[in-house]
Amino acid sequence: MNILHIDSSILGDGSVSRTLSARIVDALRASHPDARVTRRDLAAKPISHLTPEHLAAARAANPSATIADDVRAGLTALDEFLAADVVVVGAPMYNFAIPSQLKAWIDRIAIAGKTFRYTENGPVGLAGAKRVIVASSRGGFYGPNTPFAALDHQEAYLRTLFGFLGVKDVEFVRAEGAAQGEAARARAIESAKTEIYRLAV
Repeated sequence: MNILHIDSSILGDGSVSRTLSARIVDALRASHPDARVTRRDLAAKPISHLTPEHLAAARAANPSATIADDVRAGLTALDEFLAADVVVVGAPMYNFAIPSQLKAWIDRIAIAGKTFRYTENGPVGLAGAKRVIVASSRGGFYGPNTPFAALDHQEAYLRTLFGFLGVKDVEFVRAEGAAQGEAARARAIESAKTEIYRLAV
């Protein structure tokens, strides 16, 4: 089993999503001791956001020296995603959505002809033979049936994105209310940890 472990929180050791994503990977490795883990920390080593230079490089056989290293980094990120059997994504909610670092990574894996293709009947995902587990953290409460559920452009976006790429097995481990005081934070983490061991079998 190949596991791709993605983190995007900028909070370092204080991050709830990092705590949970690490626990998910640990649980997967306990169930699959032969698993190989590829780690990508998008805060410590971010992938650049797309620019007109990137679009020009995609059409050129030899990209300019100023963009060549970044193009290679994007291709490596795509190869890591394609090679993974399980993708674990640490995804905190920032301003109702995902961190921009995570969006930059997504822009390097959502590639026509690689992870999806257009057909006469509409787009078809090409990355369906994967399992995606998202470690989701929120400062407030945005889950289904909460007053602020309509403001969730984090989990809804990720579910839509991976579904577009053909992934049907998308699961969320959610810690809500992490900014509502230490007691609420501890409860959210403990509840998520319980869920992790159910998902990681």
